[in-house]
Amino acid sequence: MVDPADDIVRQARQGSVSAVIQVLNTRLATSGVRTRAIFDGGVLQLLCEGSRLEFLEQSTLVNQIRQILESIRPRKIRRININARIAREQQLLWLEEIHRDPHHQLLWSEEITLSKQNPLKQWFEDWQTPSSYLDRTAIPKNSLLHRHREQRQFWQGIVGGVGLTTLVLVAGWGLVKWGSFNFAGRSQAAPEEAAPEPTVASDRPTQLATTTLVDPFTQAVRIAEQAALDGQTAASSTDWLDLATRWQRASDLMAQVAPDDSRYQTAKNRIATYSQNSQSALIQANRSRLQPVQPNPTSATP
Repeated sequence: MVDPADDIVRQARQGSVSAVIQVLNTRLATSGVRTRAIFDGGVLQLLCEGSRLEFLEQSTLVNQIRQILESIRPRKIRRININARIAREQQLLWLEEIHRDPHHQLLWSEEITLSKQNPLKQWFEDWQTPSSYLDRTAIPKNSLLHRHREQRQFWQGIVGGVGLTTLVLVAGWGLVKWGSFNFAGRSQAAPEEAAPEPTVASDRPTQLATTTLVDPFTQAVRIAEQAALDGQTAASSTDWLDLATRWQRASDLMAQVAPDDSRYQTAKNRIATYSQNSQSALIQANRSRLQPVQPNPTSATP
């Protein structure tokens, strides 16, 4: 069974912005800082909020974030613009507010660039990631994870094809050498018999992962209902971390509801609610690390 914490790190490494947020919030929980992020124009716009100024000391916070992101190496994310401000009521359009009036919205802002990872090391890490992990949930065809999965399957097919071709060539060379030796050892001339050519399957069975298109609103409600139910028996840090991931997933799905959908206004309201439930679960996870916590019914509602 995969540890939910490891699963989140894997998602973050594949480039999931919501997973990157979960990792940052978990590791910065003791620093009194919470984060939100939007990938915009090739730059990860990261908003850091704290209740007090000392939580947002620029050099310390920038170094912490750089070390965390360097350790997980999120795919396709190298430029990060870190914005800091005193915590306030959650704004769904916070990036637009910052662009409109950065001087009154922010304490400071700094852009960093992550160092480039060794391609061989990155390929090895991707190869070790089980394919079942990418297929565990429905992934939109235009998402980063879907594109990465197609690329990964493409390279796996090439590597497998090269290996199979090499095996066939070696087997063919062995048959030729064995046939030559057997023919030379015959004491009487005999009509030359054509050696049957080895039959090799021309097509390698390929498992193609299919993505089922699911209505994001319906899927978000289903995830939220199950998270609310499981929250009544959550006790360990792992349980709460798993709940935080599911609440954030439900919030991300609600954000995919189109503006022309009749349920758009409802989805817009639930984005903030589900995100707050995720933050609450992260706080519970941090508390559980410090001391054992008895099962406590969650007040979050789907």
